[in-house]
Amino acid sequence: MTDLESTSWWRKLLNWALPKAKYAAAGAVATGVDYTVYLLLVNKVLAPVPSNVVAYSAGMIVNFFLQKRFVFQLRRSVGKAFFFAALVSLGGMFLSSVIIYGLSLQPFFNHHQAVTKLIATGLVFFYNFYLKRYVFEGRFAG
Repeated sequence: MTDLESTSWWRKLLNWALPKAKYAAAGAVATGVDYTVYLLLVNKVLAPVPSNVVAYSAGMIVNFFLQKRFVFQLRRSVGKAFFFAALVSLGGMFLSSVIIYGLSLQPFFNHHQAVTKLIATGLVFFYNFYLKRYVFEGRFAG
């Protein structure tokens, strides 16, 4: 492999990985908000699914502003981007809530809600990344 070929390969890998790393960093902050609210509410104030809805909504708002500022290049109006990002997030919230509901039927996961929430968050990550990229940038690939 020539130096030019290895540089090209490295650049492609970097171009693929960097947006996901930025997305993951912004998501980590938003997930911190989501988890904090969830763990404060779950089984103390609300049942798991309603706790997830409130917590996911708080994380969604934080995530939108971080993604707009640091992750994606906004190629539409902020209002449209927020509307479509909220729709994507509602889909993610639905998927996450279904996962949490299903896992919470099992005694282990019902007792260990932090693990339950972690599994749901991990499973919904790629759904959110590619659909949010489309919302902000108008593209799925990459």
